[in-house]
Amino acid sequence: MFMNFFGTIAPWIVGYGLSVLVFSTLGRQMGGGPGGNSRFSKDVKPEMTAITFSDVAGIDEAKAELQEVVTILKTPEVYTRLGAKIPKGVLLSGPPGTGKTLLAKAVAGEAKVPFYAVSASEINEVYFGVGAKRIRELFT
Repeated sequence: MFMNFFGTIAPWIVGYGLSVLVFSTLGRQMGGGPGGNSRFSKDVKPEMTAITFSDVAGIDEAKAELQEVVTILKTPEVYTRLGAKIPKGVLLSGPPGTGKTLLAKAVAGEAKVPFYAVSASEINEVYFGVGAKRIRELFT
């Protein structure tokens, strides 16, 4: 009876142990776990851009709208002192090739803040859902 029980349960225990070992190894390689530094945050370097709004042709309405973002980035203490909440981000939408990235670089250049160029495929991870963790690491 003991041999029958051991013969039935042992493959399950071994399989579970192997899967835990594989997933913990994958997690360590991807930088998962508490306090783990991911390779992603080390690869993305801030770029200090010299592009300004004068380098961007056309789309004067968008430049005027983004001028407020520049003032918020330059002097956030003025807005927080008045009780305003600083926005977490700005969404630029449009078809490819319309200058969204150039506008974002111009905003960073005008405010003299770093610009991070990151594609969505670098952030999106299928395993363990570490995409949001990587973004938090990037901005700490």
